[in-house]
Amino acid sequence: MEVHVTGTTDSRVWETSEPIAMQKMTQTCRITIGEPQLWWPSGYGEQPLYNVKVSLCDGSTILDRREYRIGLRTMTISREKDAFGESFAHEVNGVKIFAMGADYIPEDCLLARRSPERTGRLLEDAKAANYNCIRVWGGGHYPDDWFYDLCDELGLIVWQDFMFACAVYDLSEEFEANITAELVDNIRRIRHHACLGLWCGNNEMEQFVNEGVWVNDPKERTDYLRMYEKLFPEILQRHDPDTFYWPASPSSGGGFDEPNDEDRGDTHYWEVWHGGKPFTEYRRHHFRYLSEFGFESFPPMRTIESFTRPEDRNIFSFVMEKHQRNSAGNGKILQYLSQSYLYPPTMELLVYASQLLQAQAMRYGVEHLRRNRGRCMGAVIWQLNDCWPVASWSSIDYYGRWKAVHYYARRFFAPVLLSCEEEGLMTHDANPNAEPREIVPSIRMNVSNETRTARNGRVRWILADPQGAVLSENEHTFSVDLLSAIWFDRIELPQADLRSSHVSYELILGDETVSCGSVLFCPPKYYRFEDPHLSVYREGEELLITASAFAKDVEILNRAEDLVLSDNYFDMEPGTRRLRILRGEPEDLQIRSVYDLCR
Repeated sequence: MEVHVTGTTDSRVWETSEPIAMQKMTQTCRITIGEPQLWWPSGYGEQPLYNVKVSLCDGSTILDRREYRIGLRTMTISREKDAFGESFAHEVNGVKIFAMGADYIPEDCLLARRSPERTGRLLEDAKAANYNCIRVWGGGHYPDDWFYDLCDELGLIVWQDFMFACAVYDLSEEFEANITAELVDNIRRIRHHACLGLWCGNNEMEQFVNEGVWVNDPKERTDYLRMYEKLFPEILQRHDPDTFYWPASPSSGGGFDEPNDEDRGDTHYWEVWHGGKPFTEYRRHHFRYLSEFGFESFPPMRTIESFTRPEDRNIFSFVMEKHQRNSAGNGKILQYLSQSYLYPPTMELLVYASQLLQAQAMRYGVEHLRRNRGRCMGAVIWQLNDCWPVASWSSIDYYGRWKAVHYYARRFFAPVLLSCEEEGLMTHDANPNAEPREIVPSIRMNVSNETRTARNGRVRWILADPQGAVLSENEHTFSVDLLSAIWFDRIELPQADLRSSHVSYELILGDETVSCGSVLFCPPKYYRFEDPHLSVYREGEELLITASAFAKDVEILNRAEDLVLSDNYFDMEPGTRRLRILRGEPEDLQIRSVYDLCR
């Protein structure tokens, strides 16, 4: 037998051909690659890939041949005891990274509609929002080969669930044979991909079996352990012993040992949304790796128009409620809307408000987790995409339209992030009937550096009124080490008015602003917004936006609502701003801000 291996990456070519004596049915050949170029997740380095060809020959006759494209890297999950419990972090080439991404579900209810082009657009849009990780949820199906090829190319680590979710199974002899064949086929198909970060036994079954949900017979609990903690590890030991295995999501490591523990393993957290808790509730928790959390919104109006008649465009109509992924979802959106905005007078504004709620909820969660880098090492949002046009937790809808939260993710997943933890009405009791009370507005800045280079720069902030007049300002220099986060001292702002003052902030590296935002000290419905007289003009491949007053969550739409810009749903002080057109035709442009929700 001979093993022939060739590979290329950029201009580097390597080749080896070594005959091996056929003494057994299984033979191992070790090949040394000089000066390998390592594969890294997006944001940490490049993604060089090698083509590998393996031939089984009898003399000059080729009996079998395989060809693979691989990346050279080490990857596992780091679990180490520490002061907070036990860490849980992707470790690539010896570097612990902070996972930033979302959960992936099937792209269509009709699987024949899948295509490399459609998947490519979706995953490219994920990378455009600074994702480095995708979790393939266990309630769907195993993606096509092109999905993993694209993740290899784009540098997206794949958390791969096996396709078992939200149920219990009777492990009969026939079922064991069936699922064994299923696992072996998919493990052998996927295992060579550089993007493969881990195998996970199931979605949410350890947690709910432990709580007695779905369980009707004690044998089902035993069969759970036999499947995910004996059978699956044994199969992986035979077919992919090098890839980390995790028994369930969420889990603390198996054995029904507090599977949703915040201090170990991965966690699913739904008190914001299902539990009705406010967005600030995230700040009370310090998860090690949050692999599911989310908030619903309505899809863009053009998507709603694709499945409704004009008379259906009320969120409690039969058609709208049939296009709602969560049976109580429309009411939950209104419950949260009441905490932040005045009731919108049109369907278009209600859609806009729902997307802002979703975006703000995820911003509160992710920024808090990134500020605590080291203790927390993962923020994977539920969910990336939809399989049909529907109100859901997705950040990109069924037709590929970006919701507000996807633009927010582009900012809160930025490699170098400046975030601001404010103290105001939303961190206390926002009920106006709770007055009188003493609340001193304050801010505390944090810089999170998720790159392999130390950074030095400036942080600039202003306290301003609704017209943009600066009440106070300051600038700080900073130095942040690679792969770390630093806090600035808390700054009290007794001169700030809770309802008519805001803080705008920016992080500057060299001459470039790489992260910016603003915070209010009250719910937007109470803030005394001035009309910003927004305008938008096209200048070549850019849009020019002007505002005469502070404008929050500026939304720019074209007629088809498929325009993709370098930024959208952003805050701006009076002045001008330029945006690049990334995709779509800027026809019949519309522009609005939260002012339109609060007048």
